[in-house]
Amino acid sequence: MQKIPATIVTGFLGAGKTTLIRNLLQNAGGRRIALIVNEFGDLGVDGDLLKGCGVEACREDDVVELTNGCICCTVADDFVPTMTMLLDRDRPLDHIVIETSGLALPQPLVAAFNWPQVKARVTVDGVVTVIDAAAVAAGRFAHDEAALAAQRAADESLDHDDPLEELFEDQIVAADMIVLSKADLVDAATLARVSEQVSEHGSAKIVVSQGGRLPAEVLLGIGAGTEDLIAGRRSHHEIEHEGGAPHDHDDFESFVAQAGPLADTDAFVAGLKQLIAEEDILRVKGFAAVADKPMRLVVQAVGTRIETYFDRPFAPGEARGSRLVVIGLHDGLDAAAQARIVARIEALAAGEALGAAAE
Repeated sequence: MQKIPATIVTGFLGAGKTTLIRNLLQNAGGRRIALIVNEFGDLGVDGDLLKGCGVEACREDDVVELTNGCICCTVADDFVPTMTMLLDRDRPLDHIVIETSGLALPQPLVAAFNWPQVKARVTVDGVVTVIDAAAVAAGRFAHDEAALAAQRAADESLDHDDPLEELFEDQIVAADMIVLSKADLVDAATLARVSEQVSEHGSAKIVVSQGGRLPAEVLLGIGAGTEDLIAGRRSHHEIEHEGGAPHDHDDFESFVAQAGPLADTDAFVAGLKQLIAEEDILRVKGFAAVADKPMRLVVQAVGTRIETYFDRPFAPGEARGSRLVVIGLHDGLDAAAQARIVARIEALAAGEALGAAAE
């Protein structure tokens, strides 16, 4: 029996994974594609967006959301049962696409395809790592690489590993293809510099995407069989913990901030941008209601770059409020910081200026 190909789409928070997959589904060329969407946090934003594609290739019953943790940490409990459920359905699949959390290590997920009950029926067609070219150019994946190198050189006993930089490198190492997204936000020289930086960590083919648009023929049909190659693409964690301390995400924290409808969208976005900068928030994403508007507003922020757009009308009886996932480094998002951020988002939604909310 021919194995069903599966594509793993990974990449850091806000890199453009969901946009890439949404465009893929809308141009699937008749392929029957099932999706597994893994979120870091309790609010399933990406799966909700993908279910709203409105095309045959992304029917709601073909989208499976896993929101109870990183899929690379819950292979036996979540991934294998989910794959079995999809494979045992009456209508045969042409392809499976898995969108990982932005905080996921791809290596253990790919290795899970070697489990006997999966390997006999599915193969990893390719690991596609999406990288936000503009964010990398701005240094969002590391604090100060030169300072880190200098500190390591001065005292080899000190451990100054940065979790963001390690994730960035591990996702590149695992890749069969690198997609440099949001290429329209940087000039050609900057794009070339980012490409060189990426190439330092891996040898995967690099392609450039604007607006998440790439032909399905580019993303699907790579034919890598990555489950047979992944043992040679070890992550930092695997190298540093031979024999296997469990991988965790203690470096990161996420929570959901709830608020009422937005009184003024432009003022809210301006205040949110200031709040993100002051609290050093990595990622904000979710949905909002806007006063006197029948449509739901999608809010996507990577660092201080914020995108908003209306994606669909509110359904009859659907709660008209705002729910945003906030993700940052663990040390910066303690209980006090979370309470402070929630209060300020509530005030911004109500139309108060950020300064007034802080008081």
